[in-house]
Amino acid sequence: MAVTKIHPIKSTLKKALDYIENPAKTDEKMLVSSFACSYETADIEFELLLSQAMQKGNNLAHHLIQSFAPGETTPERAHEIGRQLADEVLQGKYPYVLTTHIDKGHVHNHIIFCAVDMVNQRKYVSNRQSYAYIRRISDRLCKEYGLSVVMPGQERGKSYAEWDAHRKGTSWKATLKAAIDAAIPQAKDFDDFLRLLQEQGYEVKRGKYVSFRAPGQERFTRCKTLGEAYTEEAITERIKGRFVERKPKENRKISLRIDLENSIKAQQSAGYEKRAKLHNLKQAARTLNFLTEHEIESYPDLESRVAEITAASTEAAAALKAAERRLAEMAVLIKDVTTCKELRPLLQEYQRAADKKQFRRKHEGTLILYEGAAKALKEQGFQKLPDLYALKNEYKQLAEQKDQMQRQYNDAKRQMQEYGIIKQNVDGILRTAPGKEQMQER
Repeated sequence: MAVTKIHPIKSTLKKALDYIENPAKTDEKMLVSSFACSYETADIEFELLLSQAMQKGNNLAHHLIQSFAPGETTPERAHEIGRQLADEVLQGKYPYVLTTHIDKGHVHNHIIFCAVDMVNQRKYVSNRQSYAYIRRISDRLCKEYGLSVVMPGQERGKSYAEWDAHRKGTSWKATLKAAIDAAIPQAKDFDDFLRLLQEQGYEVKRGKYVSFRAPGQERFTRCKTLGEAYTEEAITERIKGRFVERKPKENRKISLRIDLENSIKAQQSAGYEKRAKLHNLKQAARTLNFLTEHEIESYPDLESRVAEITAASTEAAAALKAAERRLAEMAVLIKDVTTCKELRPLLQEYQRAADKKQFRRKHEGTLILYEGAAKALKEQGFQKLPDLYALKNEYKQLAEQKDQMQRQYNDAKRQMQEYGIIKQNVDGILRTAPGKEQMQER
């Protein structure tokens, strides 16, 4: 997975920015971008914001690093992932410079963002909670791009493609598990079990651990890596019908699916079968109670409700994204207005200077900031400076609306997941393809 770390910059901000923008590391700066600042003058822009900070502190900026496994992604894709990470973490409030380095064995991103936000001039709070938030976003982006992730309970990375294939039942391991489950009920003993796997085309390797390799598979798969129920000892016990798998705590989400134990011999255990049936009956009852409570009388009604919830979730997500974009645009607008107000006295002094060339040489960077901010405002149609207080008040109101949209989206997403599970349960109960049969009237 992409490994992340973050540390504060307390001094030498210019030196840090120069390092991450090094042309030799960034394909001659082709892999350098920025938000709400120009990477050439980012140090001066950050310093202007820092001078307005509401809180004291030593942090000038924060340096976030995101590293990818060797050969896992292209520099261009890594840069895009870094941009999405920065945009989501910083929520359009903090100017940043993003670079992607390609000079080492692995591609990695550097994000340096100002310690002060553009709207309220408050310091960014960096702690365990904020870092955990960064990690969650980075992991999610890795999944979306099919990069390696670390699944819960694992010590090593597993590619998202492999994890998703396992979820869909299409990976080598999932196929092997299915073959083992099918062979166990037919086997007389472990040797007979191995013979059955060989008849299915698997190559068997016996040693300290039993391993199998399917036709076309590059490496052997050790049984013990498939889970507790697939070690040599567990398979032997399952063949004898004596294996009892340790079950995790019951999932509180509504779900009809329960594994009665893949071994037919284990299913013949009356006690276990009774417990499994009881669990299924409870889950079926919960599903029926849900349908009754929500007045869903037929399968088409359920499909219609699922479609409505899905559409509502999509609409809420679009509204939320639009609000986030507008907030980011307003944050930059507020920054430009603030820059013009703060630097106008310097501009007036420049206009009065007898030797304008000498004055400009001395204040080149600061004057460029003013001119850039003034140009941006002019391009947006402003003939005079907007009211900064009114802008900040509008931003605050929109931020409150965005928080409400976030809650609405979270509710819609939760309902969509809940209805999705209910529909899976109903499909399992009816044993029919969706849409072909109506649910029985109750």
